Amino acid sequence: MVLPARRAFLALIAVSVLLPAAAFAPSTVSAEAVETIEAPAILTRDRARMNGRVFDTVWNLVRRQYYDPDLHGLDWNAVRETWRPQAIAADDDRDLYRALSGMLDLLDDDHAGAISAAVARRQDQQRTRRAVMGVSLARQDGDQWRIENVRVGSPAAEAGLQPGWVLQTIDGQSWGVDFDVEEGRALQLDLTDEAGALQRVSVTPRVMDPIPAFSVDASRPGVVVLRIEGFESGLGRWLGQRLAEVSPETDVVIDLRGNPGGLLLEADAALSCFLPARQEWATRVSRSGRPVTLSIMPGCGSLTRPVTNDVALLVDGSSRSAAELTPAALQESGRALVIGEHTAGAVLISQDSPLPDGGRLTLSRADYITAGGVRLEKRGVEPDIVVVRTAEERRAGLDPALDAAIAALARQDTARVTVVPAISSEGL
Repeated sequence: MVLPARRAFLALIAVSVLLPAAAFAPSTVSAEAVETIEAPAILTRDRARMNGRVFDTVWNLVRRQYYDPDLHGLDWNAVRETWRPQAIAADDDRDLYRALSGMLDLLDDDHAGAISAAVARRQDQQRTRRAVMGVSLARQDGDQWRIENVRVGSPAAEAGLQPGWVLQTIDGQSWGVDFDVEEGRALQLDLTDEAGALQRVSVTPRVMDPIPAFSVDASRPGVVVLRIEGFESGLGRWLGQRLAEVSPETDVVIDLRGNPGGLLLEADAALSCFLPARQEWATRVSRSGRPVTLSIMPGCGSLTRPVTNDVALLVDGSSRSAAELTPAALQESGRALVIGEHTAGAVLISQDSPLPDGGRLTLSRADYITAGGVRLEKRGVEPDIVVVRTAEERRAGLDPALDAAIAALARQDTARVTVVPAISSEGL
């Protein structure tokens, strides 16, 4: 399961994790056919040929490998006739991937998306030291992107950028698939704030260390907060190490907000930290229609049995895929409280495939049903305690969802205290 590339790609702090790439499907359209496509005069023959190869690879992979063989009732041949000429005529990656996204949008599937080579490079470099502005962006409408987070100590923070502002242009252009930042090269950003007022800000990217995929905050007495940016390789082992360091009386808060998902194997490993081995937690249904039951397999580091700590999970509208499957399983089993905002409802099991130009296609390969029989796709996880964090609270450094989680776990601790009555002197 991976980050839905076309709707919620975190542009500068990309946190998706890719499953093993599916087999490459060659185009069935000849080069001669590509050459006969009428294209603008500025479009080179090589560009048109590559556009055709990329489009045909995407179209064929959808036709052959999408989890729903009926493609939700779409006439896929008619779709090809509509969108292939637009893809062929694209004179840059931005227009090509707009056409691909337009075609994939017809599937109404948040996991179906194609990303260009430039975006793929950004994803591959997410855990490396590199030049950044220090913001994460989520697509809002068309070419507009909303600031989700501003990294503390980053150039964006120093320039005064705020969560909730909408990016209109960078250096007079809309943010696009072919955009890269460079250290020391100042960028002129035009944004609108919540009131609709224009904010023109100059930001100079600089090299920063990557945000760690997993982090721990033990600064509060009696509670440990484990932040998971994505379900990346090593998560289960890391969770096991951290949980082994805390006493059974310590409350555990797992922060999955903004988490786009990742490896299904690591979701299972994370669940093994809290649920018994071999407990059924989900069913996956592939293109063939054959259901496969998913059961907990040991994978929580060196821990030999699940921990008994009280647990709460923080989620929001950007929690996707594995970051929905995990809280759903723990919530259904009564093992954890889920606190925050309704999740995205993007839980189809997907894989990535390479494209001829270096880009990548994300495509759903299986459906998912919880152990309780709930299909979370387009539905999401409803928190036990709903807490919505406003942009004003973000700016002020307030975190009402975390506060609510700590308070809820403290109430559970109090409710479990056994009161032993004093022994009366009468009868002695």
